[in-house]
Amino acid sequence: MNTNTMSYKTKQFLMFAGVTTAVFVAVVIIPFIYGIYLTLTSWDGVSLSKPFVGFENYTSAFADAAFWSALGRTFIYTFIAVILVNVVAFILAFLVTSGVKGQNFFRAGFFVPNLIGGIVLGYVWKFIFNRAFVAIGTSLSVGFLSNSWLATTKGAMLCLIIVSVWQYAGYMMLIYVAGFMSVSNDVIEAAKIDGCTNMQTITHISVPLMVSSFVQCLFLTLTRCFMVYDVNLSLTKGEPFNSTVMAAMHVYNQAFTYKKFGLGQAEAFILFVVCAVVGVLQVYVGKKAEVSA
Repeated sequence: MNTNTMSYKTKQFLMFAGVTTAVFVAVVIIPFIYGIYLTLTSWDGVSLSKPFVGFENYTSAFADAAFWSALGRTFIYTFIAVILVNVVAFILAFLVTSGVKGQNFFRAGFFVPNLIGGIVLGYVWKFIFNRAFVAIGTSLSVGFLSNSWLATTKGAMLCLIIVSVWQYAGYMMLIYVAGFMSVSNDVIEAAKIDGCTNMQTITHISVPLMVSSFVQCLFLTLTRCFMVYDVNLSLTKGEPFNSTVMAAMHVYNQAFTYKKFGLGQAEAFILFVVCAVVGVLQVYVGKKAEVSA
C-alpha cells in the first residue's frame, strides 16, 4: 500500500468516523483506563491525593462478603429476569405477527415501557405496589395484595423482577418480531402442507431459524440485568434489610456513600470482568447453536 492510498484511507476514516472515534476514546476508553489506575489507590473520591496501595483494593474486594452477597443476588435476579423477559417477549412477538387486528398498535404499546427512564419507572411502580395494589387488596379482601410486597425480602425481589420484565420485554419483542418476519412464508406454508401444526411449525421451523434473534436478546438482557441500578435505586433502594442490593448498587455505595472510591472501582472492575465473561460465553454458545441450526 503506497503513501497516497494510505493518506486517502486515513482522510476517509477521519471524515466518516473521526469524531465518533474521538468521542468514544474520550468518554469510554480513557475513563476505563483511568478507572483501572484508581483501583490501585486509596482515593476517597474527594481529596487531591491518591495514595498508591497496589493490589490491596482487590484483596479487600475478594474478602468483602457484602459484595459477593450482592453479586449472588444479581445472578439470581438476572437468571430469573432473563428467562421471563425472553419468554414474554417471544410470546408478544408471536401474537403481533400472527395477523391479529391492530397489531401495529400493540407493537407500539408494548414498546412504550422501554422508553420510560428507570428512575421514573421505579417510582411509578413503587406507588403501584405500595398504594394501588394495597388499596385493591384491602377493599376486595385479597390477602396477598393487602400488604405491600416491597415490605418483605422475597416480595421486594419479586417486584424488581416484575418491573424489569415489564420494561425490557417490549424492546426484546421487536427483535423477535424481526426474527419472525425473516422466516420465509414459503417454508411455513411447506411445513403446513406436510401436516405440521402451528406449535410444531414454531418449534421445528421458526425457532431454529431465529437463533440469531435469541442470541441478541439474551446478550442484551444479560448485560442490562447485570448492570441494573436505576430501577434498583428508585424501587427498593436495596431494602428491606439490604436484601435487594444488587452488585451495581453495592459498588456505587462503596465509592460515593462510604467514600472508598478505590475499593468501589476495584469491585466495579471485577463486576465488569464477570459480566464480560458471561456475555462472551453466551454469545459463543449462541453462535455455535446458530451454525448448527
